[in-house]
Amino acid sequence: MTAVLSKIPCKWKGVLCIIASALCFAFMGAFVRLAGDLPSIQKSFFRNLVAFLFAAVILIKQKGSFLPSDKKNIGVLVIRSVCGTVGILCNFYAVDHLALSDASMLNKMSPFFVIVFSALFLRERTNLIQTLAVVVAFAGSLLIIKPTFSNLDLVPSLLGFIGGMGAGAAYTAVRWLGLRGEKGPYIVFFFSGFSCLVTLPFLIFDFHYMTLQQWLILIGAGLAAAGGQFSITAAYKFAPAKEISVYDYSQIIFSALLGFLMFSQLPDIWSFIGYIVICTVGIAMFIYNNRKDKQNNK
Repeated sequence: MTAVLSKIPCKWKGVLCIIASALCFAFMGAFVRLAGDLPSIQKSFFRNLVAFLFAAVILIKQKGSFLPSDKKNIGVLVIRSVCGTVGILCNFYAVDHLALSDASMLNKMSPFFVIVFSALFLRERTNLIQTLAVVVAFAGSLLIIKPTFSNLDLVPSLLGFIGGMGAGAAYTAVRWLGLRGEKGPYIVFFFSGFSCLVTLPFLIFDFHYMTLQQWLILIGAGLAAAGGQFSITAAYKFAPAKEISVYDYSQIIFSALLGFLMFSQLPDIWSFIGYIVICTVGIAMFIYNNRKDKQNNK
């Protein structure tokens, strides 16, 4: 199995990882919604606590260090953690107050911001076709939310937008750390621990009682988040943002399906058009990148 995986190009691994992360994060959002009327900070704490323990176990099994591989990475680890924590809190608030697919759409602003931040800070150049693909995919996302955008509350909509920006900045930092040899499990460990420490004081002073069902649901959200976190971390280590970030939009489709199956939320025709646009762009980008690689290897 290992030999087979080693033959898969890094870009393909990145695509598979980012789609896996999209599915995991869609389940996370569904679990967060199922947890009911609990503060977003409380939900965030338990989501990150599970991921923290998960990452710690992996580090122990791999006999890895609980310190960064290079002290120079600490600053970027903190930036990744701050941006990620802001992204999670804003996204959880949006999930609790908006339709699941709409909240997912706002969070999927992150691939757009990854492209922007990667170009600004990592100097990763994008050509015209790759840039247009991200713009078209983003336009497809706007089709999903356009019919209901005027009915959304302003605050959760803005927070959902900020959450997508925070996630984009966080994933750009993950890319930077991966290029400098920081291991994925440690990045998840540091971020999850940081987020737990930041939210713990709020939890102590404003803890809301939870039923057994809510405990189990939040554990499920934490496990899904851990899967998504490890997958997204691996994705941006395997390939540049410009080649794989468009596939992160698949979370909108997963969220729409879960919203229908679990909450009877049925997207309208504009949303379906948006899904088709996003899928088409994703497939087109995949074909384009493959052809480009073949031409470069000739």
